[in-house]
Amino acid sequence: MSRNASDEVLEQWKSHQHLAEKMIPLLGQLYRENGVAVKVFGRRLINTTTVDIIKAHRFGRSMVGQELDISTSYELLEKIVAMDLAPARLDIGKLASQYASLDNPPPLEDYLKAELSDVAGRIADRGAPKDVVLYGFGRIGRLLARLLIERTGSGYNMRLRAIVVRGKGDDLEKRASLLRRDSIHGPFNGSITVDKEQKAIIANGNLIQMIYANSPDEIDYTAYDIDNALIVDNTGIWKDRDGLSLHLKSKGAAKVLLTAPAKGDIKNIVYGVNSDTIAPEDDILCAASCTTNAIVPVLKVVNDSFGIRSGHIETVHSYTNDQNLVDNMHSAERRGRSAPMNMVITSTGAAKAVVKALPELGGKLTGNAIRVPTPNVSLAVMNLNLEKATDTDALNAFLRDQALHTLQGQIGFTSSTELVSTDLVGSHDAGVVDSAATIVDGDRVVLYVWYDNEAGYSSQVVRVMQKVVGLEMPVLPAI
Repeated sequence: MSRNASDEVLEQWKSHQHLAEKMIPLLGQLYRENGVAVKVFGRRLINTTTVDIIKAHRFGRSMVGQELDISTSYELLEKIVAMDLAPARLDIGKLASQYASLDNPPPLEDYLKAELSDVAGRIADRGAPKDVVLYGFGRIGRLLARLLIERTGSGYNMRLRAIVVRGKGDDLEKRASLLRRDSIHGPFNGSITVDKEQKAIIANGNLIQMIYANSPDEIDYTAYDIDNALIVDNTGIWKDRDGLSLHLKSKGAAKVLLTAPAKGDIKNIVYGVNSDTIAPEDDILCAASCTTNAIVPVLKVVNDSFGIRSGHIETVHSYTNDQNLVDNMHSAERRGRSAPMNMVITSTGAAKAVVKALPELGGKLTGNAIRVPTPNVSLAVMNLNLEKATDTDALNAFLRDQALHTLQGQIGFTSSTELVSTDLVGSHDAGVVDSAATIVDGDRVVLYVWYDNEAGYSSQVVRVMQKVVGLEMPVLPAI
């Protein structure tokens, strides 16, 4: 490469950096003042770096066949900021690619007014934030805390008011340290201090009360100025209606959401698939499991378009905290053996749980799991027998379209031939289709779906929380 060519490449990179830097305050303004979360082909641009923004634009190669011009995105953002939008999830990658595909495009301002008409010029009083309490502060609890803190003051309009744990109140510093530092997901993005006098953690300006209790029904939340709260139970101790109803006996609690598979008649919700079944009178709900959230969206779109006669789902799952570090007694078969040293065959209820979200697949699926020596990110291998034959290119093109237009956030898509599990750490998609691994032989299909069983699932839980408290935001451009 000549020096001139080399200089041109560097200047182009510097130009992209400059535009990305100019985008950051616009993205922040839209998010904090309007509650508009901006994405590029599903990739979030909130609290990201200039390099993250550039990489998100390059992701267009996988989704629409070409890199998104960052100068086009900047022009779009400038005009969008001036439109006084109501809270929404807005994908400027889709807006830009749709506009570029028009044969006779109107002026950009007219195009944006038409596409964003549902939220344009409609900044509304969103009222007081909805109170949220996390009951339990383990892996999922801490990730939910991070997500809620990050969204404070945005269109999500939920505020983390308290965290309930067991103990005597002498472990505030340790609790704060676990929120501040995470071996998998890295450091907390912001500032965390401890107020020992109030027994509270202060994170990015959020005063979060630490409440110590041994039972869900012994707390008076109103004593902490918390009322009509959504209680998110992350403990997994109570899984049926009787147990979870204990939360509702506490003054100030209004609804309960379980972050584990529920038993009995409790609705198991997979956001984007059956979240429309949530009714105002539902006071106890369940956000299903990480695996269920990863596989159900893909199963739904495949079944809707191709029909599923039967199938088997094998989950290759990272080890979890209920396994042992070294060989020791465990109530479950095989799980007593050292998690960091062994692959462990175990059972999973994911295939049965699918039926709660997709009743039409009842009796058609089996499932099993293998726990493996990785701390995070799992893989569902879906062996499906279809009603309609297809081929690899057609099925992958279909799934890419579903990821971009139909279930964005629930279905992710990658065409990389070099991707491995650690590349998915921090993914906010419920599941990511690995198109390079797709196998099709007529009506027999094998799909590989990656998922961050912590961050991806927690993002789905937050989406369900929004729906439960009535703060669901429109997704634009519309499907």
